[in-house]
Amino acid sequence: MLRSSLAGKPPRAPREPGAPRKPREGTKQETVLAMLRRAEGATIAQICEATGWQQHTVRGFFAGLKKRQGIEVQVLERVRQVGPNKEGSKGSFTIYHLPA
Repeated sequence: MLRSSLAGKPPRAPREPGAPRKPREGTKQETVLAMLRRAEGATIAQICEATGWQQHTVRGFFAGLKKRQGIEVQVLERVRQVGPNKEGSKGSFTIYHLPA
């Protein structure tokens, strides 16, 4: 007898068209959103460390938030460390934040 992978699961209610999706619990996406909602925000390096993603993946996630869910990630602060006795562009970073 063949069993369906959906056997025993209750059917879920359909989502309203155009309504934003609710992220599943315990996912990397939920982790990133929680980090961005903090008062101090988060840097791409912090998000990469927490998720194991590469920098370009984090930036792509930001773009996807705007395109698919209409959530725009804002820049909270840009820290530029260039010039003498600084690390140059490697020491520079941007802190991102989601508006409340």
